[in-house]
Amino acid sequence: MDLEHAEAAGIPANSEHPLRNAAFRRWLTGSTISLLGDQFYLVALPWLVLDKLGSATTLGSLMMAGAIPRAALLLVGGVIADRLSARWIMLTTAVIRALCVTLSGVLAAQGHLHLAQLYLLVVAFGIADAFAMPAQSAYLPWLLRGNQLVAGTGLSQVAGQLTSILGPIAAGLVIAKLGVASAFYIDAVSFIVVIIALMRLPDPQRVASSTHPIEAMKQGISYVLADAPLCAMMLLAMVVNLCVTGPLSVGIADLVKTELGSASTYGVLLSAAAAGALAGAVLASVWKVQRRGLLILGGSAALGVCLVGIGLQHTGVYWLACVLALIGCVAGFVNVHIGAWVMQRIDPVVRGRVSSVLILGSLGIAPLSMGLAGLALLVNVSALFLLAGGILICISAVAARGTSIRNIT
Repeated sequence: MDLEHAEAAGIPANSEHPLRNAAFRRWLTGSTISLLGDQFYLVALPWLVLDKLGSATTLGSLMMAGAIPRAALLLVGGVIADRLSARWIMLTTAVIRALCVTLSGVLAAQGHLHLAQLYLLVVAFGIADAFAMPAQSAYLPWLLRGNQLVAGTGLSQVAGQLTSILGPIAAGLVIAKLGVASAFYIDAVSFIVVIIALMRLPDPQRVASSTHPIEAMKQGISYVLADAPLCAMMLLAMVVNLCVTGPLSVGIADLVKTELGSASTYGVLLSAAAAGALAGAVLASVWKVQRRGLLILGGSAALGVCLVGIGLQHTGVYWLACVLALIGCVAGFVNVHIGAWVMQRIDPVVRGRVSSVLILGSLGIAPLSMGLAGLALLVNVSALFLLAGGILICISAVAARGTSIRNIT
């Protein structure tokens, strides 16, 4: 980053804490409120589908429909983030997503909601996500310098997890008292807040490029493939997301709906996972880990053990809350260290493209995970969690035999 440009934008020197950066504070405030609103959407959508429109298989297919365009367009989003204003990309996509959730609320309130309409809305939401995620990954490191990345990443994770604790409980209560449409409206309002925040933030410098977009995407892929630890990390993330995303997003929602009770119970369980993730993020900020590779491998194995635990016993709300809190803690702790390591490792010139490749590698498997979870639930919920946990434990053991991840420091 150019020093003079950074100082003009109000970005402090390396030695200063990120919270002394006015631009970072503004971004953190807007994104936190938006994330709080997102929790209402994440509770409202599964509950609406399971309550009004069908089964867990339907929910899995719907979530898969939103994840497919997100995965398919991530590389394009990464190229765009490196060429255009990341801030304006986030602004545009926030407007699109605000319109999507508002329309969802209107249709739900009027009782005219059909499955085909939901498919269209979640696909539009997924397309917007494909451009917003690489833009955010490219923009946040620009606001921070060098050794501020760990503190800044930790702060953003803590803020995100706080919203994940408070949001689902509040969303469950709102849905129970006011109806599911109200939850969609609250999310729409939160997008308005982040739009206002983004309008007051500076634009990063953009480097002109004559590289063809297809060639630029190839460069991002080549960059990851040429870096053995980075590539190995992406492959492990794919396996973790395959085993965890579907069971937690589809399996837990179905389990609560069929065996445990109401939307408020679902919100409590999501909040328990978020509370654990917050604890993990806080722990990561004070516990300095030298052997990050061993941490990552141990964390993935621990997640597998937790999934097996749910498969063996899934009828107690308190038991589930404790296991989900442990899952969140492990994931939160590991993610802070992975995020800081990755951002410090990537060349800023290709950060958007490379980030999109890494996001695609980790989240691109989500559609398959959700679809498979919906099919596994046709057998029973225990089979879903036991199989997912067993696979993750075995893959973690195999990965530990190599050195690409194990030797990451």
